[in-house]
Amino acid sequence: MNPSQLEQAIERHFAAGAAAAADRAALETFLALRDALERGELRSASPNPASPTGWRVNAWVKKGILLGFRIGALEDHQASGFSFVDKHTYPVRHFNASNGVRVVPGGSSIRAGAYVARGVVCMPPMYINTGTWVDEGTMVDSHALVGSCAQIGKRVHLSAAAQIGGVLEPVNASPVVIEDDVLVGGNCGVYEGTIVRAGAVLAPGTILTRGTPVFDLVNGVTIRADSETPLIIPSNAVVVPGSRPVAKGKGHPNGEAWGLSLYAPVIVKYRDDKTDLSTALEDLLR
Repeated sequence: MNPSQLEQAIERHFAAGAAAAADRAALETFLALRDALERGELRSASPNPASPTGWRVNAWVKKGILLGFRIGALEDHQASGFSFVDKHTYPVRHFNASNGVRVVPGGSSIRAGAYVARGVVCMPPMYINTGTWVDEGTMVDSHALVGSCAQIGKRVHLSAAAQIGGVLEPVNASPVVIEDDVLVGGNCGVYEGTIVRAGAVLAPGTILTRGTPVFDLVNGVTIRADSETPLIIPSNAVVVPGSRPVAKGKGHPNGEAWGLSLYAPVIVKYRDDKTDLSTALEDLLR
C-alpha cells in the first residue's frame, strides 16, 4: 500500500484500541510500516523548511510504532548467542555486508523499525531503538544510546556514553534531532526534543533539556525553549558545560553564602577552521 493508504490503515487500527491485537490486518499494517521505516521510506519526524523548527513530527508514524507495542506478544528471542524476551513485533535487526553498516561485535543491539544508513559504524556496546533515523557516515560509539524516534543526521559522532533521548508519547511531541556534522562528546545527554543544528560541537559532559537555558557568550543572549519551540542549539555552536552562581534562597545562609552554583551550558565560540582541525580525527576512525 502507498503511504496515504498506510496512514489511513494505521489511524484505523490505532483507534481500535485493544481490539487491534486480535486483528490480523493490524499486524500486517504494522509490519508494512516497520519495513518502510527500516528502508528509510518513512520517518517519525521529517525536515520541513516551512516549520519554525525546520522539522515536522509525523504523528501517524508514531501511532504506528505504538500500535506495534499494543499488538505485540512477548516471546523468546535469540540473537548472536544471547537470549532475551521482547514483543514479537520488535525483534533485533539483522544486517549483512550488503547493507554497508558496520556493527562491531560486543553486545550492541539495533531494534526493528530503526533506519540505519550505509556507512554507519556501531561500536560495542551501543543501542539504537525503534523509530530512529541514523544517517550516512555516522558513528555510534561505545555505551551510546539512541532513543526511540530520535533523528540523527549525516557524519555525526555520538561519542562514548552519549545519551540521545527518545519520545513516543505524546505522539505529537518532537523527538531529539541531531543534524548533520555534529560532534556529541562523551557522557553528553540530549533530551526532551532538543534540536542541535548542523556543525555544532557539544563538549564532553554537556546536558541539554527543554528546561535548560543555554548562555551564548558570543552573541550575549540566553537561548531557551518556550511553550511552542524546543531548545535549539545554533549551527556551528561550540557548547561546553559551565555553571552560574545561586544568588537566591530562603533563610540564611542562602545560595550565595554557601557558594553554590547551578549547571549552565555555555556557547563559548562558533566552529571555525581550528575547531574543524580538532575534529578531523573523526574521519580517521570511520
